[in-house]
Amino acid sequence: MQEQKPITHVQGGLIIAGILVVASTIIQFMNLSNNPGAGLIQPVVIILGLLLLIRAYGKANNYTLSFGNLFAYGFKSTAVFTIISIAFSVIFLLLFPDLKEKSFEMARQQMEDNPKLTEEQIDQAIEISRKFFWVGIVGGSMIFMIILGAIGSLIGAAATKKQPNNPFIQETH
Repeated sequence: MQEQKPITHVQGGLIIAGILVVASTIIQFMNLSNNPGAGLIQPVVIILGLLLLIRAYGKANNYTLSFGNLFAYGFKSTAVFTIISIAFSVIFLLLFPDLKEKSFEMARQQMEDNPKLTEEQIDQAIEISRKFFWVGIVGGSMIFMIILGAIGSLIGAAATKKQPNNPFIQETH
């Protein structure tokens, strides 16, 4: 029987980042960003991806790793795909600046549908959005992905079988 070699957290993060990049590109080029279902793709990919990666990692290590080791593996993978995904978003928006403008137009339309907002309030909100656009993209994405990564890592670590009585438990730091 050939021993299964575990996927490293870097490889795991690259796999999830690749799926996120492809999904994001498809959503943008098919003009699906207004579709509420499209907004669920990223969280599902992150949580399901981490669950599958952590379970495969546990299996490759003969289920001898602790909850903490499994969580750490998932969270390290989260760091990798977060960095890659944010870099992709920045590059993508720099290459296609019309997407940035389209997002402001969509935000304006949504605000105009709210009868409580005046034209002046809408203009102010758009101006603030323009001023803090990059902070919002980078910071918001980072917080969003780290929270989802923590949730996915917790679920993956909890759902992975463990053999605590095994005398050969591996502790990795």
